[in-house]
Amino acid sequence: MPEPAETSPKPTPPHPHPGTLRRLEQSSGKLAAAAIARMDDQLSWYRAMPPENRSWIGLVAQAGIAAFTEWFRHPEAPTAISTDVFGTAPRELTRAITLRQTVEMVRTTIEVMESAIDDVAAPGDESVLREALLVYAREIAFATAQVYAQAAEARGAWDARLESLVVNAVLSGEADEGAVSRAAALGWNAPEHVAVVLGTAPDGDSELTVEAIRRAARHAKLQVLTGVLGNRLVVVAGGSDDPVKAAKSLIGPFAAGPVVAGPVVGDLLAATGSAQAAAAGLRACAAWPDAPRPVLADDLLPERAMAGDPVARDLLVEEIYRPLEEAGSALLETLSVYLEQASSLEGAARMLFVHPNTVRYRLRRVTDVTGWSPSDVRSAFTLRIALILGRLADDNGRLQS
Repeated sequence: MPEPAETSPKPTPPHPHPGTLRRLEQSSGKLAAAAIARMDDQLSWYRAMPPENRSWIGLVAQAGIAAFTEWFRHPEAPTAISTDVFGTAPRELTRAITLRQTVEMVRTTIEVMESAIDDVAAPGDESVLREALLVYAREIAFATAQVYAQAAEARGAWDARLESLVVNAVLSGEADEGAVSRAAALGWNAPEHVAVVLGTAPDGDSELTVEAIRRAARHAKLQVLTGVLGNRLVVVAGGSDDPVKAAKSLIGPFAAGPVVAGPVVGDLLAATGSAQAAAAGLRACAAWPDAPRPVLADDLLPERAMAGDPVARDLLVEEIYRPLEEAGSALLETLSVYLEQASSLEGAARMLFVHPNTVRYRLRRVTDVTGWSPSDVRSAFTLRIALILGRLADDNGRLQS
């Protein structure tokens, strides 16, 4: 059986411009040095950089010229220019120099190479080398855009994870100095007024929802840290001392349903209290179908208390019942009777054996002391719940003593 004939590799075809290729290879080091010298002369940001970064930029320039030489040798072969050129530098370099600075660096290098065409090209090959350089410059521009787009995408994904960690820490009550540090890395510059807004997240891409919140925040001149956690859209808003106004400016991306704004606090660490109040309000909002949208968590204190929120119970007792108790028994008695008499001045006056004007005066004092008006239906409901909780607290205190 005859042995198969050996197949010899195809000979490499001669380069159509061997003289230019040879001169280009010989000049690559000189061109790289000229490019670095011109950058040092013309680019102030390059001169101001630390030596380590300048050396990396020099390597990128050298790699760019070497990649052009290789590309000129095999113009038909597909090459990954971004890997050949920018792969020589560490990923951190995209953080050290901006896209604009990279464009200036590439432009300077291409200008140096273009100015040397007459010296590098073999006689008659000037137009060939110039055309090749133009095509290569276009590819370098695309490669530069790709490198920075990939870096931005990676930073965006990392920032999104970091932001989610901060928002989750605030909502779970675990915010600490580490969360503050991570927020600072995201651009949070410690505004004086912070409030947390909670609602239902819309269906669909959560990244689009987060971006919509950021656009609304920029328009309202607010700082935000935001994320979709489960079915809830959480926004930590900074820069406004009016939580309802802030919530209204951010409400567009929220799904249908209640949106609750927690109270304003002084910083991100204290925002855990605002978040917990907003979360308790969101859970209790079903008990007040006619609640405004958005609604303050503190306006839901009676519903929160009835839903078992101990913070709301304490607030109703400490901010309504105790001040009335300290103001004198007449205010507590008058308020109690007035509410029992279906908010009738005359009925309360008869039960208390006083003039209706006396009842009217005492009710004004109740408003002054508590901030809640007994003549308003919603406020009267809140006052009634506060009286109930205060009496229960007093009775429990007596039983324990």
